[in-house]
Amino acid sequence: MTRNTASRPTPPPADTVGAASSPALRLIALLEHVSRADKALTLTDIIGEVHQPKPTVYRMLHQLEQAGLLVKEPDGKRYAPGARLSKLAEDVLLNAQVRAVRHAILQQLVDELGETCNFTMPAGTEVVYLDRVETAWPLRFHLQPGSRVPLHCSASGKLFLAYMPPVQRNRLLDHLQYKGYTPNTITTRIRLEAELARVRAQGYALDNEEFLVGLVCIAVPVFDPRSKQKVRGSVAVQAPASRLPIDRATSALPALQRTALAFGRSIADPGPERKASKPAAVKAKVAKLAVPKSTAAPTAAPASATARRGAPPQGRRT
Repeated sequence: MTRNTASRPTPPPADTVGAASSPALRLIALLEHVSRADKALTLTDIIGEVHQPKPTVYRMLHQLEQAGLLVKEPDGKRYAPGARLSKLAEDVLLNAQVRAVRHAILQQLVDELGETCNFTMPAGTEVVYLDRVETAWPLRFHLQPGSRVPLHCSASGKLFLAYMPPVQRNRLLDHLQYKGYTPNTITTRIRLEAELARVRAQGYALDNEEFLVGLVCIAVPVFDPRSKQKVRGSVAVQAPASRLPIDRATSALPALQRTALAFGRSIADPGPERKASKPAAVKAKVAKLAVPKSTAAPTAAPASATARRGAPPQGRRT
């Protein structure tokens, strides 16, 4: 028996505004178009790409702007993704089932280092925590996934700035506030640019109590395996300076770099284990993505977390 498909319309290309079959889909396609652009777009730019009448495009842009999904740049002529659209993207990333696999990888890193670890991405002039696993130590700095910290005074933030294309980085540096949070915060563009040059040269970034007094952090980039020049996120470890002095922070590099490679593989190969609620599927995916310790970048091997300062207390994490 065959099914009659003659009456079923062929769906339009998902990314074509003019081909979308309903007003709602045209709005979504327009959002996709603006989100993919590497710069803010003018009305003329958009009309030239979407092949819709000017009044129609203007009306659609106005609707999206009123909803907070798009925002006009200060010049009043160019459109860029708005805060609501950015939040929507973050929520999707936070709640995607594939997150279970990456969370398990992050948990392995915490088990190895004995300190809180997180996975972050840039969001405008801030860094957003997409995932985080807390240490069992009673003394810790508690931040929820979804929390944000400034670019200029966080290890992950400086990492993202360092690896940005120069035009994009300069545009951000022009508009950063360089607010001082602690005596160690970098508060001038000249000093920050010198720091970013060091980050690019060494391949990692440090936060030496620059956002919170007493908190030290080291972060490494997660590269897209399909484009080694593109940073998709950052893996970092945070700890009180009393347990991880800044001069010993680089001892965590081998473990961080292995985890970053595993995260990169998860981006390239989300795999069929999308039903991440099944523990067996998650465990199989983690094992597939795991990077052997022997493949870590050559740096001084650290003593284990338990050997350095004793095992953290066991029991339920809070």
